[in-house]
Amino acid sequence: MLTRILSSALALFLCVAFSGAVQAQSATDTASVTLPETLSPENVRDLVAGLSDEQVRGLLLERLDAVAQAQAAESADDSSGLGEMFYHATTGAVGQILIAIKAIPNLFSLQAQSVSNFFSQFGVSGVLLFLGLCFTVIAAGFAAEWVVNRLTRGWHTLNEDDERPETLRATVAALFRRLCRDLLGVFVFFAVGRTVAFSIIPLEMLPFAQIILFNLVALPRIVIAFSRFLLAPQRENYRMVNADNQTAQFLNRHIVGFSFLFGFTIAILGFNELNQVPVADMRLGFWLNLSLHLYIVWIAWTARDGLIQMMRGPDKGVSEIEAKVSSAYPYFAIAVSLATWWLVLTLSSYGQIDLLRTAPHFKTMAVLLLAPALDTMVRGIVRNIMPPMLGEGVIARRAHHATELSYVRIGRVIVFGLVVLVIANFWGVTLASLAAGAVGARLAGNVVAFLITIAIGYLLWEVVSVVINRQLAKEMTASGEAPSEEQELGDGGGAGSSRLSTVLPLILLVSRITIVVLFTLLALSGLGVDTTPLLAGAGIAGLAIGFGAQKLVTDVVSGVFFLVDDAFRVGEYVDVGDVKGTIEKISVRSMQLRHHLGLVHTVPYGDIAKVTNFSRDWVITKLKFTVPFDTDPEKVRKMFKKIGQEVQAMDEFKDDMLQPFKSQGVYNFDDVGMVVRGKFMAKPGSQFMMRKEIYNRVKAAFDEAGIDFARREVRVNIPNLEDHDELTDEDKARITAAAAAEAETRDAGAAGKK
Repeated sequence: MLTRILSSALALFLCVAFSGAVQAQSATDTASVTLPETLSPENVRDLVAGLSDEQVRGLLLERLDAVAQAQAAESADDSSGLGEMFYHATTGAVGQILIAIKAIPNLFSLQAQSVSNFFSQFGVSGVLLFLGLCFTVIAAGFAAEWVVNRLTRGWHTLNEDDERPETLRATVAALFRRLCRDLLGVFVFFAVGRTVAFSIIPLEMLPFAQIILFNLVALPRIVIAFSRFLLAPQRENYRMVNADNQTAQFLNRHIVGFSFLFGFTIAILGFNELNQVPVADMRLGFWLNLSLHLYIVWIAWTARDGLIQMMRGPDKGVSEIEAKVSSAYPYFAIAVSLATWWLVLTLSSYGQIDLLRTAPHFKTMAVLLLAPALDTMVRGIVRNIMPPMLGEGVIARRAHHATELSYVRIGRVIVFGLVVLVIANFWGVTLASLAAGAVGARLAGNVVAFLITIAIGYLLWEVVSVVINRQLAKEMTASGEAPSEEQELGDGGGAGSSRLSTVLPLILLVSRITIVVLFTLLALSGLGVDTTPLLAGAGIAGLAIGFGAQKLVTDVVSGVFFLVDDAFRVGEYVDVGDVKGTIEKISVRSMQLRHHLGLVHTVPYGDIAKVTNFSRDWVITKLKFTVPFDTDPEKVRKMFKKIGQEVQAMDEFKDDMLQPFKSQGVYNFDDVGMVVRGKFMAKPGSQFMMRKEIYNRVKAAFDEAGIDFARREVRVNIPNLEDHDELTDEDKARITAAAAAEAETRDAGAAGKK
């Protein structure tokens, strides 16, 4: 197609370039033009020079028609390929079932013919000899295995009374030693049996013996070894999956039964082929394959409760999504088994029976059904490689738990990617085959590329989240995980977070958005979707936002410069003009302030003219005390100095008090007494507890020294009253009433001023 397009373009270019020379000729010959077998620049030039206008137009139309027909044929081939795929996945698959049902009478007759051919080839005595030799081979293999087991009995260290090892490594090591012992025994059995078989069995009987030796003896025992490794049906304390004894023993028993049925399927089909019976006519493989898939469906349905517990794992803190996935796993296993069976029917409809000779469908099912074991393995590895918790407290524990979940998700994504690659390899889906494949292969390749891209993107998402969240938890733990008691009661101005802990949430948000956008485009491109219109649309949307939302751009740019200037951090108490409060959250365009009375203000960065920060570096707290006029200020100064030294020496304050509490002398006089003031310098957030401690100590020191706090009094001056000691009760009552009236007047005036 590309050659035709290029040749048409070349012809069009030559016609345009030399149209003036052609029009100069007055030829009237409209006969068809015969092109030379090979075209070169010289003969093309000579050819065009001798053509008339009609001949040039005819040649050009002929070439363009050929290109159009080729493109139409290619489109028809593509559509027919998709239509053919749909046909084989529906009508063709159903047709395979109908063919198998119609072939039931041939099933028994052809199987009898296969056995008859076997007896005809070797005779009754030969068959009896064959069975005896097979028994001898198997006995020799088991004898050699028994000797090896005796020599390696030290590997078998699992006992009923043994406690489960404390670490996953120790558990896996013990189970792995037993697995190696079991596999070594099977290997010795097969090697010795094969050697003896080649020595004593006649050459014409050897293929039948190999079928029996591997499929009916060796293969099931390999499956048994791995089942014992994963399920440990008789050793609950060593079991790697979260299953009770009943579930583990049930699964182990029927996995063994499935392996025997699978081995029998391969053996009987191979036996029939060796006896030259048309396997396609008897359709025995269809019924045996159906029985295998129905067996899996029955196992998954019967053990569904145990499978759900296996998927949930031993952890109590299972998320809602994990719980739903665990509950759906048995039905997922049933769906996988039935879908795989239907896939086999589809491939059979295509005539791709040879693709199933290596049993990729059963390998695929085995990998998918191993999900509980793989998930348990991931969680066990995470528990052993998890870094220690940074710091103490609620934030540290929450961050540690979030990190553990992220590690588990990262492990699951890695396992998922490996599973996709392994399954693709089972079906022969490689880069080379995809490059040269047809529609079906390209579709499979696109799906694999899509899944791998999504897995890598999610893996990067989790890695970035783990790194940033762990650093964020470290910063928050180092700066203090919670506000002090006084802050919670309504006082603002506590210490804020570090600069890094303020910026990290924004970095995490931007990183996640970038990962989602980038890998979404890559995944769509892997599926064959043209992402150029999406990029163009995003550019146009960006321009529209830029022109139509100038205030938004102003907010974002202002916020960037505020963060660069380190004007505020999360947790700091700031005043931005109209409102003030503690910064609880910052986003790309605004920040949220929590007022000390509980109100929440959302302030766009573009509306902030200036920022007053009450929580940066250090704070000075000044305390006022009103004492009677006759109090000695020097005595108060010494008291304050002693109290400041005592408070600064306390363990909870010695690192946070930058300057001790001390007296500033007499600050003011009022109508009650004189006001003395003291101050201290501390780190932001710690001044509230220090203030409370200083108040308590000052009160105790004043009580001990006999100093009363001045209180409001009303004094009544009665002129010409020299004999005040001789006042009658009536005089005292009048004086008291006058003082009360004056006090009420002053209180009313003070209330009016407020």
